[in-house]
Amino acid sequence: MSLPDAPPALADIFREEWGRLVATLIRIVGDIDRAEELVQEALVAALERWPFSGVPDNPGAWLMTTARNRALDHLRREKRARDKQPLLAATQEVEMTPGEPEADAVPDDPLRLIFTCCHPALPPEQQVALTLRLLGGLSTREIAAAFLIGESAAAQRIVRAKRAIRDRRLPYRVPDPGELPERLPAVLEVIYLVFNEGYAACEGDALVRARLCDDAIRLARLVCERMPGEPEALGLLALLEIQASRHATRTDEMGRLVLLEDQDRSRWDRLRIQRARRTLEQAFAAGPPGAYALQAGIAECHAVAPSFAATDWRRIAALYAELSRITASPVVELNHAVAVGMRDGPEAALRLIEPLAADPRLADYALLPATRADFLRRLARFEEASRDYRRAIALTANAAERAYLESRLLECARGG
Repeated sequence: MSLPDAPPALADIFREEWGRLVATLIRIVGDIDRAEELVQEALVAALERWPFSGVPDNPGAWLMTTARNRALDHLRREKRARDKQPLLAATQEVEMTPGEPEADAVPDDPLRLIFTCCHPALPPEQQVALTLRLLGGLSTREIAAAFLIGESAAAQRIVRAKRAIRDRRLPYRVPDPGELPERLPAVLEVIYLVFNEGYAACEGDALVRARLCDDAIRLARLVCERMPGEPEALGLLALLEIQASRHATRTDEMGRLVLLEDQDRSRWDRLRIQRARRTLEQAFAAGPPGAYALQAGIAECHAVAPSFAATDWRRIAALYAELSRITASPVVELNHAVAVGMRDGPEAALRLIEPLAADPRLADYALLPATRADFLRRLARFEEASRDYRRAIALTANAAERAYLESRLLECARGG
């Protein structure tokens, strides 16, 4: 069974709980592949029972209990249950308490998982791909989209990383303080990508998976606690908090995408924004801004603007230019083009977007044709915009994003 095999409502629950289940089961059984198999068995059990008995009030606890019991059966078969019993007992109280928050039985489990997957013995691309799979529950297709690579290449990265962890017996633990700096870049990238998948899901019916975003924020906060004063960790935490402050306004009551310019800013979570701004001040005071702090600065510009029209696009464009210099990312260059377009007009944006169309890394990136189509639409070049909207629709797997693009395509067909 794979997660998309379930009905959408159940699939969303399964995806939200996947990372917690896998992180805890790896600690219990000591094997990544076995942990994934046991979690899959728990999901199958839910798929068989819930349509008839109803979804439990605490589905995460139900799944954890079921997976833990299957782990116990597995350990008994291997005659290791007695050695692992204290760990199982420690998880039971949290799992079985009705009405309690759906927290991890051992809070450090996801952090252990990230640092294990981001061991320096693994190439960076394998570190990130494996953690996205195990902690974020992302499919191979979603991971391929995150890296702008093919699905087979993404699958190979995951398989090779698992093999290396097994063959080299890499420890499942949070490293000592002296080991943290070399692990930090990959860990922050993983948290960032997990949040992005929650913020704008690559696949499925829901645009936002708030639980996954909350998981990423919690992990970013844990990293900041382990490494106080680390500017990039602080920058990432500030960025994620600001982005999450807009969750309630990113879709309407029908689940349709609402653009930033149309969102009700009075409904943004101001407490989160204030907390993020304090964290961002700490990040900028701790050292020269890195990629995450710069992105947080961009997000802050949006968060403090009283309206879309009053947004400081000049500062945003400058921050994106610096971010592009640091990262050399075509996605950042695309965002820079958008900021320039909002500052100087659609023609200026299209001049910057055009060279990006030849970048093979963006060949299957839906936001490239979608962005170009939007600026063409603003210029009333509806036939050209329609071609790009169709291309973007063909590349988009998320239902909410696809519905929005289809509405824009219809608008172009009607002549604006």
